[in-house]
Amino acid sequence: MWFFLFTELLFFGGMFLLYSIYRYKFAADFHRAAADENLVLGSVNTAILLTSSLAMALAVTAARRGETRRSIAFQLTTIGLGAIFLVIKGVEWAAKIGRGIYPNGPVLLGLKNGEIIFFGLYFTMTGLHALHVLIGITVIAFMVRYTKRGVIGPQRYSRLENTGLYWHFVDIVWIYLFPLFYLIT
Repeated sequence: MWFFLFTELLFFGGMFLLYSIYRYKFAADFHRAAADENLVLGSVNTAILLTSSLAMALAVTAARRGETRRSIAFQLTTIGLGAIFLVIKGVEWAAKIGRGIYPNGPVLLGLKNGEIIFFGLYFTMTGLHALHVLIGITVIAFMVRYTKRGVIGPQRYSRLENTGLYWHFVDIVWIYLFPLFYLIT
């Protein structure tokens, strides 16, 4: 799992590096484009993912203690919070798409080069992050099933713990995406 997370770190790290280079090159354009972001929805999504990480940590702790029902409840909470995150991200994307700001969209192509790059990076990076959230939700759903069947319990919780590591990694990626797109103007 640690090797897999390292490869994911390299993957997202490359995108963060690309963002940094273009932000330096097109600082004013990035500033204008970032003003379009919805800080309230981004902040709510940040709180949701941080809470989901807490729920996942509590699910692992409950599994270690043999508290099957609590572990399942916390896993389901994590899934629910992840789903809410995706819905909010979908609302944000829909608002942009509705205004013609989407890859190769007519409104987007009418903007300055730096703004086009900003939104290209926004859709790419948040889209890949959302895909990772969806994968995490799916894997946690399998963990719920394994926990119900007794495959995961006080003596065998490494699958759930590894799933938790993945989920925490996905949350950490968001902790970097949030300021890059919503706070740094």
